[in-house]
This record gives sequence, structure tokens and C-alpha cells, in this order.
Amino acid sequence: MPDTTAIVSQLRTLEQLTRTENQVARIRVAQARTDGVRRELETNASNAERRIGRIRDALREMRAVPDVVGPVVGSLAALVKSAGEQAQRFDEALLGDLALERQLLDRARYLVALTTTDGPVTVNRLAQELVEAHTETVDWLSTVLAEEALGGPAALRATPLQVVRGGVTQVVRLPARVTADGLNRAGDTIARAGIRARDRMQALAENADRLARDTREVLEVGFDAALDRAEAVTRREGADDTAAALHETRRDRGLLTAGELPVSGYDALSGKDAVTAVRALGSVEDVQAVARYEEKHKNRTGVVTAARNRHAEMAKATVAS
Repeated sequence: MPDTTAIVSQLRTLEQLTRTENQVARIRVAQARTDGVRRELETNASNAERRIGRIRDALREMRAVPDVVGPVVGSLAALVKSAGEQAQRFDEALLGDLALERQLLDRARYLVALTTTDGPVTVNRLAQELVEAHTETVDWLSTVLAEEALGGPAALRATPLQVVRGGVTQVVRLPARVTADGLNRAGDTIARAGIRARDRMQALAENADRLARDTREVLEVGFDAALDRAEAVTRREGADDTAAALHETRRDRGLLTAGELPVSGYDALSGKDAVTAVRALGSVEDVQAVARYEEKHKNRTGVVTAARNRHAEMAKATVAS
């Protein structure tokens, strides 16, 4: 006979983690760099909701007590994670996402092993599908991290507060799993209270985001002008290394002029010609320069997407090497 206790335990944990994954995907939608990435994240969130439904069906098949605490815990976990990320480097936030997906993947693989010999066929099939889904997400996040390591543009943008603060803190850990059946039976009251707390936390997070966005806009105006002036002065004084570093910073912030881009006559190119030019670029730095400039000025969806795709190709090559 299969170890039904272990199977139910893994299904419950997978349900809670998948709820957190769903909430994180919805938070990440606002950070999508292109419409394509935004649609992909929305699809991921919808797929996570479907996986939650299937996991709950599997729990019913195992005659387990329905989990009413998990939905609240999952939502609060995502909100706590999101709030904690405001004091993190962007790459640390992405590493937290990757850790979550790897945990989901490892638990799905374990569930496959638990149900392979004589476990419920439907649960085994579900576990195999979870392995496939989370493997794809792990690969996608690994590529996004590689893009970020190469200097961008990554599929996701840092939040305004992450850009302004750039602080370094540890990744917020997921709350411990609450599994007691007795707590689930009494969980309806807790759930309602948790939803109210979640709404308050959401409001605080939104207010913090608005404040950070306004602060960044004020800081950027003066900072960008200072960078341009500093580069001009250091070049005039012959401090080439400093000037090069400032030029790279200006490139990363989309402050280069059209004449400084690696594509001749860029501003005069149609969207189609700009896409062709971007696809022909051979260095990460050149792709970054054009992508940042395009986002800062014309922001044509097709061109931005082409630049991100070209950068992703280079990032994947880095991961594969």
C-alpha cells in the first residue's frame, strides 16, 4: 500500500507553494518589460490557478480534509516576499523566485516517486505534469538571471524602490506550513481575518511603491544631467577610464544620444528596419545600448521585444556554456 500520509503531506505543501507562486506571478506582471512577457506571466498565473484546482481534486481523491488556511498563508507569503524584496537587490529577488520554483520541482519529483509503484494513477500523472511545468519555469528564471548578470535588458524590470535603494538583504523565507487538520476545521475565521490583513498589507505595499516611483523621478532628473556633465568633463581632462565607466552608466540608463548608438542613423529607421538592425548586433553591450535608448525614447514594442529576444539568446548561450 502507498504511504498516503506522505502523499497527502506533499500535496498540501505543493498547494500552498503553488498559491504563493500564483501570487508572485501576478506581482511580476507589473515588472514585465514587454507585452509578450506580460502575457506569459499572466498565463503562468492562470496555469498556477489550474494546478491549485487539480491539487485540491487530488486531495479530495485521497479523502483529505480541505485546506482553508493554505489560501491565506499562500497569499500572505507572496505579500511578505514582495514587501521584503523592496529592500533587496533585484537579482536577489529573482533568486528567491528561483528557489521557490526549485522547491516546487523537487517536491513534484518526490511525489512522482511516492506514487510510481502503487500510488493513485491520477496523482502520479499530476505529479509528472508538475515536474514538466516547474522545469520550464526554472529554465526561464535561469535565463532571466543570466540576462540580469549580463547587464540587461532582462525580461523583468526592477521595481522603483529596488532601483532607488539597491539594498542588500536576505531573501524572505516562506512561512512555515500549517498542516493540522484541526486548524483547518477552525480555519474559516482565521481565513477571513487573514484576508483583511492581506488587504491592509496590499494597500501599504501600493503606497510604498507610489512613493518610491515619485522619489525616483525626482532623483533621476538631476542624476542623469550630472552623469552627462561628468562624462564630458572627465573626457576633457583625459581621465579615460572614468569617462568609460560614466559612459557605460549612461548607456545602462538609456541616456546615450542617437549618434552614440552602434546603429548608424538609428532615429531615422522604421520599426521593421530597427528590428533587423537589432537582430544583427553581435555584442551584449550594443544590444543593451539600443534597447535602453529605444525604451527611453520611441519605446516601440516590436523593437524592444527584438532587443530583449536577442539579449536572451546571448544569455542562454552564457548559461549553456
